[in-house]
Parts: sequence; structure tokens; C-alpha cells
Amino acid sequence: MSDTLAVQVGNKGRVVVPASIRARHAWVEGSTLVALDTELGVLLADQGAVERLVRARLAGHDLLADLLDDRRREAARDTATQPGTR
Repeated sequence: MSDTLAVQVGNKGRVVVPASIRARHAWVEGSTLVALDTELGVLLADQGAVERLVRARLAGHDLLADLLDDRRREAARDTATQPGTR
């Protein structure tokens, strides 16, 4: 399922995605791709794949509760460090 193919950075930083990979992912001329810079290198994916990845990573998380907890901790820390407060 995966191809390991060498590609070269060409004129103006362009990289040609091999035809076999474009066909497998149904990437056609004009497809919008997202380049994710990771510790291992650059991941190239279409927007739909990135959305699915983000949704999967966030599944089961209550983002609002996490945000409120963070803000409460910051407020408590700020109050504790202000002069004249206990």
C-alpha cells in the first residue's frame, strides 16, 4: 500500500508527487494539500485527511472543560503572585 519513492526539490522549491501516490489518494491538478512539518519530516495530506486526523485525536476530549480548567489555574496563579494578596 505504501510507496517509497525518491523525489527531488526542483526549481522554486517544487516537489513532484509521483503519479502512483496521486492516483491512490485521488489527488488531481488543483487539489489542495496541507504540509505538516513534524519531527520526522514533512507529511503531505489532503484537507479531508487532516480533518479526520484532528477529529480522531480530539475524540473523547471535552475541549471547553480543558480550556476552563486552564483559565482557572492561570487565574489562581495570577492571584497568588499579585502583591498584597494571600
